[in-house]
Amino acid sequence: MTDALTSTGGSVPGYPMTRDAGCPFHPPATVRRLTAEAPVSKVRIWDGSLPWLITRHADQRTLLTDPRISIDENLPGFPHMTRGRAEVAKVTPPLITNTDAPEHTRLRRMVNVPFTVKKVEALRPAIQQITDELIDAMLAGPKPADLVTALGLPVPTLVISELMGVPYEDNEFFHHNSSVALSHGSSARQAQEASTALVGYLDGLIERKMSAPADDMLSELAARIKAGEMTRAEAATMGVAVLIAGHETSASMIPLGTLALLRHPDQLAVLRDTDDPKVVAAAVEELLRYLTIVHTGVRRIAREDIEIGGQVIRAGDGIIFDLSAANWDAEMFPEPERLDLGRSARLHQAFGYGPHQCLGQSLARVELQVVYSTLYRRVPTLRLATSVDEIEFAFEGIAYSLRSLPVTW
Repeated sequence: MTDALTSTGGSVPGYPMTRDAGCPFHPPATVRRLTAEAPVSKVRIWDGSLPWLITRHADQRTLLTDPRISIDENLPGFPHMTRGRAEVAKVTPPLITNTDAPEHTRLRRMVNVPFTVKKVEALRPAIQQITDELIDAMLAGPKPADLVTALGLPVPTLVISELMGVPYEDNEFFHHNSSVALSHGSSARQAQEASTALVGYLDGLIERKMSAPADDMLSELAARIKAGEMTRAEAATMGVAVLIAGHETSASMIPLGTLALLRHPDQLAVLRDTDDPKVVAAAVEELLRYLTIVHTGVRRIAREDIEIGGQVIRAGDGIIFDLSAANWDAEMFPEPERLDLGRSARLHQAFGYGPHQCLGQSLARVELQVVYSTLYRRVPTLRLATSVDEIEFAFEGIAYSLRSLPVTW
């Protein structure tokens, strides 16, 4: 996106910004420059509006816990990611992703239990079994293998399907429609049709759970509908949000993390050669920081005037938090461009921060800990089956990813 000029003559960069093809893991150079020189500044988005971009780690933490900012997508001036998202927001019922307290608190409580640390830890043996079986199948199959389809996508999809009570055999349907719903390349009509298809699909599953409940999240939602605690529309749309978030991000992190480690063999050796859960957990946090796959920013809007970083954000101004900028803020993480699995990176913001921090972060952490600690140990000779220059990145969605990752051993 080209720079545009404001009425005051200053240069306003377009957002999101293009990454350097030679350094695709690095935040765009303009984002890093703004972190150092203008950490609270304006950017121009797809509709021509000029929301504030917040890049420093400390400023993000201050604002993301400030009750004067809102996640209500229907407030005038909200900085939607795409035209499609703006249109879908008009017909989306209240969710944990578009409401403030106290409504957000009520809704989050209804879906929080399956994602608590205790519940997720209980899933670790099942996630280990899924991972081992998929690696078995990959090793028994042809070489090279595509790590995206062999491991990256099926691990989190199988896990979230089991947790929610969604038939895994429908994964192509919900993966395709979630990609269309979130893609920057989708028209408003395409995004709305994909979202409608997903809501209809989840509504049908919830209807079945109302008469034949099981031990899964959709059955819990069905029970809440019968108790009058939430509507069918709320439950189905909530289910869509959890289903998408539950498989898209980990599906991106598994191949991306592997590629980053293959490009840093000394760091890959740290994971390959350890059986210490604390070392593995720390490595996952550093990979989350280093990659920060949510590349389109966390979006909010100011309800009141707020002064921060020498600027005044006025009521009604849109706000974008660039998570990669915070995670590469040298004041917080010295030498941020260095992948260092021994770094203490637990204060990263790859999952956001504050009351709207990612619901599924505990699940994502366990999935990544299991996969990263298993894959390189079981396949110690894992290597790329193509040149780095030929690997194609995908930047259309909320999270960037790899279209494929050919590997051999």
